[in-house]
Amino acid sequence: QVQLVESGGGLVQTGGSLRLSCAASGRTFSNYAMGWLRQAPGKEREFVAGISKTTGSTYYADSVKGRFTISRDNAKNTMYLQMNSLKPEDTAVYYCAARNYGVVTTTFYDYLGQGTQVTVSS
Repeated sequence: QVQLVESGGGLVQTGGSLRLSCAASGRTFSNYAMGWLRQAPGKEREFVAGISKTTGSTYYADSVKGRFTISRDNAKNTMYLQMNSLKPEDTAVYYCAARNYGVVTTTFYDYLGQGTQVTVSS
């Protein structure tokens, strides 16, 4: 089992940037495919970005492609999400997620953090 803790959320103006971090503890971090999900008020949880555990390949939702960058540092047991050119529609609770097997472009992960709020003001 792995425990996930997000940090770095906050309030930012349109066009601004934030960097989210996800610190993992427990089982070996490099054994997990990782992702970021988000959920806005009144909406379903959605996939934002994912990174594979073997090749480090990255995947993005169309809505964030070109603005967000996902990365991981296996030596530090940490994953990141660099968010640039933020828009009000990016406002949501962002969740760090991990799964043992399978694709990362999904909302079905084995483990989920508690979430961090990102608010983008217009």
